[in-house]
Amino acid sequence: MKVPTLQIALASLSMAAVLTVGWRVHAEATRVTFPELDTLVHYTTVRRGNVTEHIMTTPAAIEAVKNRQPVPAGTHFVLVDHRDGKLFRYFVMEKGQNWGADYDDDRRTGDWQFQWFWPDRTINTSENTARCQSCHQSQSGSEFLFTGYRIPRFDGKPVE
Repeated sequence: MKVPTLQIALASLSMAAVLTVGWRVHAEATRVTFPELDTLVHYTTVRRGNVTEHIMTTPAAIEAVKNRQPVPAGTHFVLVDHRDGKLFRYFVMEKGQNWGADYDDDRRTGDWQFQWFWPDRTINTSENTARCQSCHQSQSGSEFLFTGYRIPRFDGKPVE
């Protein structure tokens, strides 16, 4: 049986489209590095059921937000994710000079990049950082931070 050339061409184009779209949603390495946690300040805690998230950043970022200034390049925000009282993973946002240029406009979150890390601080490549960007884009008016509004209330004790 002879398969028409048009059917082969359409099948090939369909497969190429699936692979192209699928490629984009897989985990990827970014420029994000794991910071020295003892240099960060724990400014807030978020609790949801069995999940407790301790969120930390640099003293310079806290001052910048309190003074309504841009968060400086080189800043890390770290979400320490505990499940049922045990460390589950880390979520790290890092801002770098012109890092936004690494992405198309539809994925850009200013100059922030994101990475998930396992408890041993190795990169968790099973997580999709495009999903992080998509969610954090909704916070473009607040430096792409979900908990940035809590920083002005931080007085040395984590805000809950």
